[in-house]
Amino acid sequence: MNKVFKVGLIGCGHISETYFRAEKYFNNIKIVKCADINHNNALKCAKIYKIQALSVRDLLKDKEVEIILNLTIPKVHYQVAKQALLNNKHVYSEKPLAINFKDGKDLLKIAKKKKLYIGNAPDTFLGGGIQKSKELVDKKIIGKIKLGNAIFAFPGVQSYHPNPEPWFSKKEGGPVIDMGPYYLTALVNLLGPAKKVTGSIVNGVKRRTIGIGPRKNKTFKVECSTTYLSTITFENGTIIRLTLSFDVIAHQRNHIELYGDKGSMIVPDPNMFGGSVYICKKLGDPWKEYKTNKMPLGKINIRTQSSRANESPTNANYRGAGLAEMAYSIEKKKINKCNGELSLHVLDIIQSTMKACKTNKTQLIKTSCKKPKPFTLKEIKKILN
Repeated sequence: MNKVFKVGLIGCGHISETYFRAEKYFNNIKIVKCADINHNNALKCAKIYKIQALSVRDLLKDKEVEIILNLTIPKVHYQVAKQALLNNKHVYSEKPLAINFKDGKDLLKIAKKKKLYIGNAPDTFLGGGIQKSKELVDKKIIGKIKLGNAIFAFPGVQSYHPNPEPWFSKKEGGPVIDMGPYYLTALVNLLGPAKKVTGSIVNGVKRRTIGIGPRKNKTFKVECSTTYLSTITFENGTIIRLTLSFDVIAHQRNHIELYGDKGSMIVPDPNMFGGSVYICKKLGDPWKEYKTNKMPLGKINIRTQSSRANESPTNANYRGAGLAEMAYSIEKKKINKCNGELSLHVLDIIQSTMKACKTNKTQLIKTSCKKPKPFTLKEIKKILN
């Protein structure tokens, strides 16, 4: 029987409900206390989930808490994670690791010195969709992958979020920081580490209108670039064209497509856990579907619409898998899959992409990482209820 790790939550916003739900799926995590810079949010969360609300300072120092779950806004991920480590606690953060590479590097240095674990979202690559894609890539079903396309493009969060300004702010805003982690983590998982990146930017509408909530119809200023068109070269020689945009009303392209010398692959949404993989090996042939809806982390588990905009009764969402896998890794003294090395490499690609696109100059990726190993059925069963 696994040890159940006591988790302290910092940041009681919308995403927190998903992590509380994770306790139903995984057998080794329990959120016991919570905190938020707005203490009323913590009190509300504590009442709903019948846990204790503390100040952020008190939670960081609480001796019962073993892991800090950092669900704060991106610009304070570094600050909160650093304080967790300095208070001798393991930390698992929402994406990204930090909003600049220097801070991310500092977190790994502190964790290594204190022999503590860092875990970081996204953990969606542990789900059925990307793991099935990985299995097929590793078996060379489509041969050597030479190139591919990836895209995230929609109008922006202002239509469905009552406080969308952080997504458009100068330092933490833009689609590369927001959605890049999902696509880049999935690509590193499938192809291995990246080597260099080039690109350009397109600036969209400079004022946006809030679509819901008490501030509906209020406009706000966009302070960041909102479309990035990049080309990433991986260490294995694969070249991927990646589009990340908050300026596209609609499109019909697949999330990720990989092209090998023996066929082509459609990879499902890297922002979710499930979805089918499709393979075509000959011009004119129908696409062969590889379903994931019977895989433990691919089954549809969202039966009703939740307050999360990307959750509907057609989705598999097991966010928290990375936290549970890290807890298991701590107990067994092994390297966790959503580890700091991987997260720092993804942050390096994020920062390099933004710089390459803004300067029109090729950026070399400063870091590397080990290509993640498959998340096996045996490993998954160890942490499932």
